[in-house]
Amino acid sequence: MSTPETEAKERRSWPRKLLKWAIPSVLGFLILFPLYQMASIYAYGFARDKAPADAAVVMGAAEYNNRPSPVFKERIEHAISLYKEGRVRALVFTGGSGKGSKYAEAQVGRDYAVKRGVPADKAFLENVSRITYDNLREARKIVAREKFKRVLIVSDPLHMKRSVVMARDLGMDAHPSPTPTSQFKTWRTKGPLLLHETYYYCLYAVGRYFLD
Repeated sequence: MSTPETEAKERRSWPRKLLKWAIPSVLGFLILFPLYQMASIYAYGFARDKAPADAAVVMGAAEYNNRPSPVFKERIEHAISLYKEGRVRALVFTGGSGKGSKYAEAQVGRDYAVKRGVPADKAFLENVSRITYDNLREARKIVAREKFKRVLIVSDPLHMKRSVVMARDLGMDAHPSPTPTSQFKTWRTKGPLLLHETYYYCLYAVGRYFLD
């Protein structure tokens, strides 16, 4: 039979019991959630949608004095292949000018593609964005204006999940088309990129509901 004293003792002890349960749970989540996302990001890099699409959206990357960086070149070359194989009928290049550069990534990518046989009227660009989400938000305007429906997202394999999820959240019918080759070939180069993508994907997963 409980007494007022035992009831009061129980009331005082429940916060400690709650903390005893909550702290391991929170720590477990903070460890397991990023690990799960890391594995998911890595696995998603192997997903390739081979169905035709209206356009390929090429994610921006660095340019060096009006020339695409090796990473960007891989993306552009893959997009050109998609166009020449008839899997897409247009390309959309994204990316503005990096810090200290007078050249926009998208313009560099478009010029490179046009020189290699993509008709100028089939190569579109947005040249104001600086980060992945803004790349896709600006690309969405072109996709809507040109009445493109189905689009392929072109980027490095480890960048693919975050890019496709963001594109879909923005209302695009987006599907993965990672580059078949990558500058990130060994775990010495893959590891930092995977950590980078895990960090930013986890941030996005938490904050996505507060974006427009």
